[in-house]
Amino acid sequence: MQKSEFSHTRAGNMHIPDGFIDLRTAAAAAVLAGVGIAIALRDVRRRLPPRRVPLIGLAAAFVFAAQMLNFPVAAGTSGHLIGAVLVCVLLGPAAAVVVMTTVLVLQCLMFADGGVTALGANILNMGVIAPTAGYAVYSALRRIGPGGLRSVLLAAGFAAWCSTLAAALACAVQLAASGAAPWNLALPAMGGVHMLIGLGEAVITMLVVAVVARARPELIDGTDSGPMSHGALLAYGSLATLALLVFVAPVASSLPDGLGWVAGRLAFAQQATTLQAAPLDGYSLDVVAASPGMATVLAGLIGAAVAFAVAWLVARALTPASRSPATR
Repeated sequence: MQKSEFSHTRAGNMHIPDGFIDLRTAAAAAVLAGVGIAIALRDVRRRLPPRRVPLIGLAAAFVFAAQMLNFPVAAGTSGHLIGAVLVCVLLGPAAAVVVMTTVLVLQCLMFADGGVTALGANILNMGVIAPTAGYAVYSALRRIGPGGLRSVLLAAGFAAWCSTLAAALACAVQLAASGAAPWNLALPAMGGVHMLIGLGEAVITMLVVAVVARARPELIDGTDSGPMSHGALLAYGSLATLALLVFVAPVASSLPDGLGWVAGRLAFAQQATTLQAAPLDGYSLDVVAASPGMATVLAGLIGAAVAFAVAWLVARALTPASRSPATR
């Protein structure tokens, strides 16, 4: 086990490294995450129309790419899109859990973004709690809202903000339960900085939902037919993902992410450890180390491709090809 200074990566945000939470807390979080994943897989098996299987792969690739794009916020920190509510709005909460879990496992094992011992906690926070809490808020606002695209966008934006805060507070509880920081400091610190990061999450979610609503309004309404074919949507989504990786990822903010900022402020950053080697550690490739921007782009392309393939294969394995189309 090697001690390491906890520092910013191109994803980060709430990815807990090894050493921040104790094994008891990590085990409890892993059990809860496992329950959430099992429920989601069962729901995907029962409800997901076969035509939407490739969209789960596209969502995983897009979320992976978007999480590499850290944007600066106040107090000298940065944040990035979690993406849980975005996937909920387009594909439903169960699919969102599958997508987020795929991305988080990939980030941990291939990029050392988030610790192996903390993987269950990271999945619980961002892969289960974020989509569950966010979709609950989104559904409630859709039911009481006046309808129309503006109502959808406001509901999605506020739900995205709530999902970020819910995941951050869950992370704070785990840190405090493990003794990394006192309860009275961990909760307000994590909650406060992620209230700001959540504003970016809300804006990005609303922008992407608005674009999708114009091209495929039936995804917002939960039907399965519309003016643009699934193939065209996959093509446009793939181009958008590629553009993010090529043009935006190399210039992402290098400021500390939300958890990194809190760890430094509350003086537990030195507890971070590195337990596993990762082939693309730091979202980079050693073979092109002389060009950091190109190394980031290539690593991102590999990660997005793997995220698409894994999520697509999982969804395809769960979804019988003979099932008739159904709403979520």
